[in-house]
Amino acid sequence: MPSFVQNPVAIGQDGFVSSATQVEPLGALGITKDGRQFRYVKAGAADLVAGNVIQGPATVPNHLALTPSAASIGATQIVATLGATLASLNQYAEGYVMVSDGGASIGQGNIYGVSGHAAVLSGGVITANLKADDPVQVALTGSSRVGFIANPFNGVIQAPITTATGLIIGVAPYIISAGQFGWVQCYGVANVLINGTPALGSAVTGVSATTAGAVDVAVAASLIAGQVIGDMLQIGVSTKCNAVFLRM
Repeated sequence: MPSFVQNPVAIGQDGFVSSATQVEPLGALGITKDGRQFRYVKAGAADLVAGNVIQGPATVPNHLALTPSAASIGATQIVATLGATLASLNQYAEGYVMVSDGGASIGQGNIYGVSGHAAVLSGGVITANLKADDPVQVALTGSSRVGFIANPFNGVIQAPITTATGLIIGVAPYIISAGQFGWVQCYGVANVLINGTPALGSAVTGVSATTAGAVDVAVAASLIAGQVIGDMLQIGVSTKCNAVFLRM
């Protein structure tokens, strides 16, 4: 089983710093004295823009519901053949292997942390090295099914227009350079790019119909496919950054 920690813990990288060196686990929680909360992230291929809504990496359908090789209790690797989409080097490092099917007797419902893996071509075999404190707990067989889920804080990007391709994870409070590490806000008073003129107190979603990185007022249609991320603390002014109380 993975090791547990208890807050508070020491934080090795300050806020408003973009660093080429990782000093925290991805997803680590940082809390300010006034209660605002932040998650430690790695930026994707583009700089993160201050005030923009940020999403995690896209889930890859061809990396889900895979047949694993047999793995005994205590095994430190899970091996499976990918579908027709490649996996880049360590795409799932600090992510997870989910046992999605096959019944509880062969692992269904278990989740394991990944420490790393080699790059894999489309249709190739991936050998996921598990974290040292998280070996296989229930033996896997050819009747088990596994899926790979990236750490939602690894390779984060600006939220796109209309439909997110990954989970909305927060709002960038400052510029984090492409491929570097820093903190994205997920709770409390934040300064966020607005689309439209949402009323004071309105719930807002993290994916805008027209403006990448902005929030829109939550309406019935957006509640089905959108993700409510907070509430307006003022009347919104379109194209400006305004006060939103984040709840993620």
